[in-house]
Amino acid sequence: MSTSTLSTTHYSNDEIYDSQLSPRMKKLSRIHWSPVDVIMASAAFLSDKPNSKIIDIGSGIGKFCITAAQRYPDCDFYGIEQRRDLHEIALMSRKNSPSELNIHFMHGNFTELDFSNYNGLYFFNSFAENLYTYGRIDNSIQYSASLYNYYANIFYKILDNKPSGTRLVTYHGSDAEIPADYQLIEASFNQYLKMYIKE
Repeated sequence: MSTSTLSTTHYSNDEIYDSQLSPRMKKLSRIHWSPVDVIMASAAFLSDKPNSKIIDIGSGIGKFCITAAQRYPDCDFYGIEQRRDLHEIALMSRKNSPSELNIHFMHGNFTELDFSNYNGLYFFNSFAENLYTYGRIDNSIQYSASLYNYYANIFYKILDNKPSGTRLVTYHGSDAEIPADYQLIEASFNQYLKMYIKE
């Protein structure tokens, strides 16, 4: 698909989004990139008011931010990704999006980010690669169970420090990583997608 075609295309399903990807990224899509239906449900919950600032932790190729930003142009979507090659794919895909202005990608580790500016968080369990060898994206980063625990503890502290009213969506997440004052509002997609509001 050409850039000119992509620039006017809205990603209404996974096949349209995957059509711009390399064969390797397409192969990883089913496991690692959120389905469009999940993104739309998540974005509707997180974008509850104009000017919301929503962060995707472990944003990969940028699919969540790019797809959600097209549907909610009055909100800003941010992604942070530690793999440089995936970050660069996200930047390229953003150029092909009709919603480029409200999409922001950062390269780095989420543990180094100030989360005070975001009132919504999306988390498709990006730590799980540390526990399972099947389906890993690549070998460019370290993996270990202790690293999983370290990331999970940092994530818990980030959530714990957020103010009342913070919205959180997890996909294939663990309830153990969520502080008790986050009220579960809805669970769908076979209970894999969960939406919370901090009391």
